Amino acid sequence: MRLVHLSDLHLGFRQYQRLTPGGINQREADVAGAFRLAIDRTIALKPNLVVVGGDVFHAVRPPNPAILQAFSQFSRLRRELPDAHVVIVAGNHDVPRASETGCILRLFSQLGIEVADAEPRRIRVPELDLSVLAVPDTGAVRPALTPDPSARYNVLLLHGEVAGMLPQALVDSDRARAEITPEALGAEQWSYVALGHYHVYRAVAPNAWYAGSIEYTSANPWGELIEQQGAGIPGKGLIEHDLATGTHRFHPIAPVRPMLDLPVVSARGLTAADVDARIRETVDGAATPIDGAIVRLVVRDVPRHIARELDHAALREYKRRALHFHLDTRRPELRRAHAAAVPGRRPSLAEVVREHLVARVLEHDLDREALIALGVDYLRAADAIDRTASDTIAVAEPGIA
Repeated sequence: MRLVHLSDLHLGFRQYQRLTPGGINQREADVAGAFRLAIDRTIALKPNLVVVGGDVFHAVRPPNPAILQAFSQFSRLRRELPDAHVVIVAGNHDVPRASETGCILRLFSQLGIEVADAEPRRIRVPELDLSVLAVPDTGAVRPALTPDPSARYNVLLLHGEVAGMLPQALVDSDRARAEITPEALGAEQWSYVALGHYHVYRAVAPNAWYAGSIEYTSANPWGELIEQQGAGIPGKGLIEHDLATGTHRFHPIAPVRPMLDLPVVSARGLTAADVDARIRETVDGAATPIDGAIVRLVVRDVPRHIARELDHAALREYKRRALHFHLDTRRPELRRAHAAAVPGRRPSLAEVVREHLVARVLEHDLDREALIALGVDYLRAADAIDRTASDTIAVAEPGIA
């Protein structure tokens, strides 16, 4: 008794300005390609049940090519696996704000797919001795999450946030309507809990999992990439789970397009030419060529004047080769003066300047102590000129106190 769990398809997702020869946004085409691969893998696995954990589309009103792609691939799934049961719940990206708008997911019910979009549904499959409680992310009052005692196998399919399990950055940037505590989830009651909303493959209990998205479609794809690498997850994919034996397997989907987060470059103390050379070495030394890829290169400790002097012709060439090349230059962090002055007294201008020059990133051939001494001397000279000017004004105009 096997199921396939996939989620967060985000069909219709668009990014960057590159188009296919047919005029489709290239990232939209990439996501459609990943969905085709996911359906290919699902058909090859021949499960008894397929559950989709929401966010089928990236927007409530998806573009026509995305609708056609979804209908075509779900039709193929039903045609190739006529005995498999397919259940979809709506995610926060699928559910319209106004109830009279209607949810596009109802279209798939014409294919014999069970859809829960406006309210939770309990779907019984007697021939499999199976019951599926499908809970969409509508923000409405959630029913008690209790299994069907008459069924041997009980699956909970839910799109939402399990409280305390998701990174704060995700919670703040893309909030699901439904939030549930681990206690209310009650994973131990279920044969399997299939979750949608979080874009990285992750367990919240031994039998409760986020399948993750099938492509990098969140507001923070680099965070996803870093989390996957740290956890040893080989990218995006789908879950195969056997309800009878508990056997669980994650099936990676071959990436349609490389996502490259290149090694961080430090520009501390370097000239613009030195930084150009470091960037070139990093790009040329990448294990995967940047051609056609989505690329980020972080360069730390880059003063504004150095960033302006970089070889922008070379950067334009990198951008031409890649689908998207993001040079993320980050200015040096400044250390602020805290205890330089007596408590209750604001630091003097000389003290502020000294602290600034201590923290500033300098060219490699500059003497920091000599620079600090020169800066303080300039301040003293300016102060002396100011005092002389004040004395002259006081003599000329004795009425001024």
